[in-house]
Amino acid sequence: MPAIPAWPPQSTPRLFVEDRLADGAIVRLDGGPAHYLLNVLRVKPGAPVKLCDNQTGEWLAEVADTAKRDVTLRVTALLRPREAVPDLWLLAAPVKKARLDMVVEKACELGVALYQPVLTRRTIVERMNMDRLRAQMVEAAEQCGRTALPEIAEAVKLAQLLKDWPVERTLYFADEEGGVPLASVAKPGPAALLVGPEGGFDADERAAIKALPQAMGVSLGPRILRAETAAIAGLSIWMAVAGDWAA
Repeated sequence: MPAIPAWPPQSTPRLFVEDRLADGAIVRLDGGPAHYLLNVLRVKPGAPVKLCDNQTGEWLAEVADTAKRDVTLRVTALLRPREAVPDLWLLAAPVKKARLDMVVEKACELGVALYQPVLTRRTIVERMNMDRLRAQMVEAAEQCGRTALPEIAEAVKLAQLLKDWPVERTLYFADEEGGVPLASVAKPGPAALLVGPEGGFDADERAAIKALPQAMGVSLGPRILRAETAAIAGLSIWMAVAGDWAA
């Protein structure tokens, strides 16, 4: 007998929506998501679509109706509950556009709970299109199968970040002057990885970070890394040792 094809197919599109989803709910999509379904994928009534609401999980829906600029879907089944997200923040000095795009995308793929740009004295890029970065985060989550969206916080100056630091959260900062290997000290629990700009933190900033009781200078290996590489490497190490890669 021929094998019964998997349902829904692996090629089923995934989209995040604003609506809280439930069995039998009706969801109407317009704008970019509708354009993608109608004009790129050319879906027809009955076609499957996976929907995530960042609240309850991932649901299977089917196209109920199509119009020129909108699509109506009917939710039919819960596929997966919302994932448990490791409590890791990425705090990184923003870099140039293409590299910043990569940091945001990979941070989502690697499983962070929050991304926040941090402005330091050597930061070159201080203006960012936060709406564009949020859209990139959503697209990355759709592509990599996440059911939870990372938060994106507005940029903050380093001094303010340290002043408001939560007492229960460990701050691992990538210290270009050397520190303990991150793999040897990473542990589960509320944590954050702080990565400086090209050129690193200046002496006063490093002293201010080290004065924070929750801060720990860490090394990411024997080579000098670009800021975006350091962010990706640090997240990967923490996830492998203390995050959901280690589960």
